[in-house]
Amino acid sequence: MKAAPEASGAAFVYPDCDGVVAGMRLSRTARMSPAEERLTRAAPRPAEGFTSETVTARGLRLHIRRRGVPATTEPAWVLLHGLAVSHRYLMPTAAALPGAVFVPDLPGFGLSEKTPRVLTTGQHADVLAAWMGTAGITTANILANSYGCQIAVELAIRRPDLTAALVLVGPTVDPAAPTSSAQIRRWSRDLLSEDPKQIPAMLTDFREAGPRRVLRTLKDAVTHRMARRIPLVSAPILVLRGQHDPIAPASWVEQAAALAHAGSTGEIPGSAHNAVTTGGTRVAALAAAFVRDPRLQPVNPLP
Repeated sequence: MKAAPEASGAAFVYPDCDGVVAGMRLSRTARMSPAEERLTRAAPRPAEGFTSETVTARGLRLHIRRRGVPATTEPAWVLLHGLAVSHRYLMPTAAALPGAVFVPDLPGFGLSEKTPRVLTTGQHADVLAAWMGTAGITTANILANSYGCQIAVELAIRRPDLTAALVLVGPTVDPAAPTSSAQIRRWSRDLLSEDPKQIPAMLTDFREAGPRRVLRTLKDAVTHRMARRIPLVSAPILVLRGQHDPIAPASWVEQAAALAHAGSTGEIPGSAHNAVTTGGTRVAALAAAFVRDPRLQPVNPLP
């Protein structure tokens, strides 16, 4: 297992990123920029090259936020959101990624169809695979956060042909907290370190999903054993966490990467669980460097 390069309060370098060096001074808790905040609220209006479309996969209507078209020469990016949220909070990372980017709302969440039944982790993966086929996405780098990481792993196991690489940001469920109550306690602690500007979008997302769907999905999430599933993934995996993330602690991130056939780790300074929102440019830079060369040598190890 190798450590991906880690951003710091001083200057940092991403290997194989055309020599890009960025100087950063971070407060303890990272914040969205005003432009990033506007992007989270934009759909279904066009913004920053992204548009919205509604497609049907396995009889379900899905809302997709997208930029560009799939290329035959390189994988597209597909971003998967977590529990009780939607595409909205992923947009700061999506906007910073290169090439074609697709950000679906999972069935029952965001602007997608509110299905009467609550899908399991595996069923979400099957719907995504069907949608990728209709969208002409023959292979993709899957970047996911929180519960979306569990769906990404299932997708990679079921359809390895569709999965070039996985970037798992704050993956759930840590085996040290394998119950719904333990996850809710960690989530409550995480809120104290999140950017309060996320609250309006989070409330909208929760209202759209509804408490019944959220709680049933959480129940399914804690029965899905990531530690048993990750070794079945053949694609390389980068596992990231926010510096202040209590839901995916460093010990679990290290364990998850060690379980992968080719795993690396990294940390996003200043961010909590939603590093894809408050540390989007750093998440995207690490992800883009990793997929160009999954054999990245360690620069700064995960603390």
